[in-house]
Amino acid sequence: MSNSALTSQYQPQEIEPAQQQKWEQQNRYQVNNAASDKPSRYLLSMFPYPSGKLHMGHVRNYTISDVLSRYYRLKGYEVLQPMGWDAFGMPAENAAIANAVAPAAWTFSNIDNMRAQLKSLGLSIDWSREFATCTPEYYKWEQWLFVQLFKKGLVYKKLSTVNWDPVDNTVLANEQVVDGRGWRSGALIEKREIPMYYFNITAYADELLNDLDKLEGHWPQQVITMQRNWIGRSEGMEIHFPYTLNGEEKTLDVFTTRPDTLMGVTYVSVAAEHPLAKHAAATNPALQSFIEACKKGSVAEADLAKAEKMGMDTGLTVTHPLTGEQVPVWVANYVLMSYGSGAVMAVPAHDERDFEFANKYQLPIKQVIDLKEPHKQGQQFDATTWQDWYGDKQNGVAINSGELDGLNFKQAFDNILTQLEPKGLGKKTINYRLRDWGVSRQRYWGCPIPVINCADCGTVPVPENQLPVVLPLDVVPDGRGNPLNNLTSFTDVNCPCCGKPAKRETDTFDTFVESSWYYARFASPNYTDGMINKVAADKWLPVDQYVGGVEHAVLHLLYARFFHKLMRDEGLVQGDEPFANLLTQGMVLAGTYLRENADGSKSYYFPEEVDIRYNDKGQPIEATLKADGQPVKIGKIEKMSKSKNNGVDPQATIDQYGADTVRLYTMFTAPVDQTLEWIDDGLKGPYNFLKKVWRYTIEHAETLAQQSLTAATLSVSDAQSLSKAAKSLRRKTHDTIGKLDDAFGKNLALNTPVSFLMELSNELTAFDIRSDSDLAVANEALVTLLTLLTMYAPHMAEVLLEELGIDVMTLTYPTVDTSALVQDTITMVVQVNGKIRGQMDVAPNSDSEWLKAEAKQLDSVAKFITGDIVKEIVVPNKLVNIVVKA
Repeated sequence: MSNSALTSQYQPQEIEPAQQQKWEQQNRYQVNNAASDKPSRYLLSMFPYPSGKLHMGHVRNYTISDVLSRYYRLKGYEVLQPMGWDAFGMPAENAAIANAVAPAAWTFSNIDNMRAQLKSLGLSIDWSREFATCTPEYYKWEQWLFVQLFKKGLVYKKLSTVNWDPVDNTVLANEQVVDGRGWRSGALIEKREIPMYYFNITAYADELLNDLDKLEGHWPQQVITMQRNWIGRSEGMEIHFPYTLNGEEKTLDVFTTRPDTLMGVTYVSVAAEHPLAKHAAATNPALQSFIEACKKGSVAEADLAKAEKMGMDTGLTVTHPLTGEQVPVWVANYVLMSYGSGAVMAVPAHDERDFEFANKYQLPIKQVIDLKEPHKQGQQFDATTWQDWYGDKQNGVAINSGELDGLNFKQAFDNILTQLEPKGLGKKTINYRLRDWGVSRQRYWGCPIPVINCADCGTVPVPENQLPVVLPLDVVPDGRGNPLNNLTSFTDVNCPCCGKPAKRETDTFDTFVESSWYYARFASPNYTDGMINKVAADKWLPVDQYVGGVEHAVLHLLYARFFHKLMRDEGLVQGDEPFANLLTQGMVLAGTYLRENADGSKSYYFPEEVDIRYNDKGQPIEATLKADGQPVKIGKIEKMSKSKNNGVDPQATIDQYGADTVRLYTMFTAPVDQTLEWIDDGLKGPYNFLKKVWRYTIEHAETLAQQSLTAATLSVSDAQSLSKAAKSLRRKTHDTIGKLDDAFGKNLALNTPVSFLMELSNELTAFDIRSDSDLAVANEALVTLLTLLTMYAPHMAEVLLEELGIDVMTLTYPTVDTSALVQDTITMVVQVNGKIRGQMDVAPNSDSEWLKAEAKQLDSVAKFITGDIVKEIVVPNKLVNIVVKA
């Protein structure tokens, strides 16, 4: 019986903070690692970078996993839903540089802000497991794993070609090079070779590729395809072109998937950093200048593909392994030393880049592949359409290739291998597009690489009992190189092997290292005896459902899969894959409002600066600027961004409508894996729905109180004697239970359940209660509606359930009463000549002849049967149509 002071007015600003405080006091969502009779479920969203402010992408991402978490709790699962912070990285360092503060202070302040914002969403998170990756308690264990891998040879150090900013004195990622210049300094970027540490991910390439088969049907096909392409396994041949240098016999090694084109090689290209290029440049100042010019610009494959192809003849030659002819060696700007051997055999007739290069420098172009399909016969060869002549291995045959002429791809492959392998000039091999993972970053705000550099002992891993190597937190970087280099209290140490003075490594890890294993640490975040508590890992891992953006489809997910296999091989975890199921949510889009300026630039306005008129479909059709009343242009629907001023502040929206409305809107408006178009006006629908449910529940609670009844004990006693309307509502109630269960458990469709709940609400509020049994049916429908709503609108639903006297701590997912789904009668339409003239309530699957007779007895039908009956049609359980001759 209710004795609450709740009013009939829905006030989310009051109930939501109070409910969140209650959850926190109860430790409602904490779980432990002990064995349990309940099945376990681990639901995880990709953790955020602590930028300081949530955006709508965050809201959608975390609401998805929260709705699923609440569903599985109702179903009796023990659910882990944790949260942490991907806290290292350049954004924090750059913000610190701009504001002259330590990155640590900036980061932890942002974490405090974002934690409060996340809590305002009503997420059912186990906050006791929260951690930030920039704390030594966390990164100690990735340093420990690095040391283990170093000992096994799965970590190594080598020179690597990188983007170097000569002003900021740092390596830049490919994305930070804009038009050949550093994104921050504007300096022309140089290619430099510097020592970097690498994880030997290619040692796991086959397993990473083959295990994608296990994820079919559980991960989006798009993501699986992207990973397959990124790993890029290709079978081919390693071919050696002999040459003599300073009296020493050597070979130039290339990999090719098409050795059948070997006779079409008219030159070879090497990278500017290749030993042959350096040797030739030693006596050729012009070549040396060209090599220096090649060091400018990005090392990204995509950038190289678009750049103008440039090169220079070294004057050197190598020997063609089949013909013995001398092949000129060119330096080319589209060949990178860091990819493969830094050399390629150029077949300009059958490769786009080689064709462009050969034309520019008037190098020979020799066709060595012809096509034998009937529709290609007689077609004149055109190297500009090289794909036509090269891409189809099945129908291509060798020409202009001596004894290879007429052979198809496989025959030519085998023939060449037979000739070259005995001479040591060729071998069958497998190559990968995937490269070993360079994890060194010349930045301060990252996890220190646990290595000591000793003049006598070389590279020495930090002993395990000296871990973690702690990053000093009070450093304020100025943007000019890594400040750790100048911090002798950090760098100056004694070598753990010989005891002599040595230097600590000042490079820090790529932040992908931290995000590659955080999911596993959540199982035991406070464990101090190892990287992962095996008991906890066995209970929770793998993650049952991972949710995040498709932009992380390759690198983060690939590295996490790699790390899981590394940890498995260290005996820390079981299984081969970290994420059993993956859901990639769509982006949140919003409209833009702008004016085009006279100089061609555009001024964008925030939605709140604009008065917008909508059509009856909720679409904006006219807009004026509030400041001057003049029109502004309604622009494209685009991804929310600061540059377009079309971002929506989640907190402002929560303050206005409440978190429950925002949660409902983000789930209801579009399927979760598709883009969501944010329209402020669209929030009114979910808001009004919640207000209606609130009002109805308060009225229902008052009715129960007046009759000294409670919702918990009121039940439907004699379902068979219910009125037709009551049976209909009860059928809707149990149909909704089943539909939601299917949507969550089978289809992972989170938007349609909101529609089902709205339909149930409409039928419930339209139901006319005329008896005690009607009241019991309405009560059952309402309790069901609110129970299911706890997944989407948990604050309001729980408050109202408590108002009805329901113990929310004991809530379970409602059970479908299959007898309620059985219809005693159905309504069939009766037509005359296709026009509806009446209807009749009959038993399902009634006899057709009886239906025809009953239909003709209806007064509303009989008066229209004025001629001979030509035909009588019965569509079972739907309609009777009587066709009368006019």
